[in-house]
Amino acid sequence: MTHACEEAADMTSIADAVVINIGTLDNNILEAMQQAMSAANQKGIPIVIDAVGVGATKYRNDKIKELLQYKVAVLKGNASEIASTAGIGVSTKGVDSGKVSGDIIQIAKSLAYERGCVVVVTGEKDICTDGSSVVTIKNGSPMMSQIVGMGCMAGSVVGTFCAVEDNYLFASVAGLVCFEIAAENADAMSEGPGTFKVKMFDKIGALSATSIDKMKKLEEIK
Repeated sequence: MTHACEEAADMTSIADAVVINIGTLDNNILEAMQQAMSAANQKGIPIVIDAVGVGATKYRNDKIKELLQYKVAVLKGNASEIASTAGIGVSTKGVDSGKVSGDIIQIAKSLAYERGCVVVVTGEKDICTDGSSVVTIKNGSPMMSQIVGMGCMAGSVVGTFCAVEDNYLFASVAGLVCFEIAAENADAMSEGPGTFKVKMFDKIGALSATSIDKMKKLEEIK
């Protein structure tokens, strides 16, 4: 959670993965991000970039290109953020996904191949691809869209899984499945957004291999 240029590289030196979230972006934070990414590349640990708000402003569009000059394990965003990162014009407002013209799966595959990383597209149906294989995930709860920062939490979960699994496609799929199954379980016991958020943390902690295997909704697209 460091934003300080004075410690970004040092903090990275004791990490097993780095998540770069551009939700609150300015030039000082950008410099810290670049220092962390440089240190991560030197150390050989995975970087997850959450492309929050790309497509909303020229500043974000320009800066995501700078950040992608580093070696990245996973690039995550909603459909419009990923399409905008791929250079496709999309009308979007802030972090809300806009309408994307074209096949988002093909856009994600092409971007993953071009950048040499896994691309994760979150939405009602998540898409994970390494440019060759494509896996879709249909777990989750509509309540997730009612909580600010839920997508950022998902990015951090993906980063956590990438820290312990060097197949980053598998790590991304597994992280999202676990996170979204927990959301389904939390939704079943909540009365609204407030109780859902509390139950979400409880259900993440209560996940088991048996429940994950039983509830996962995955499809591999050839």
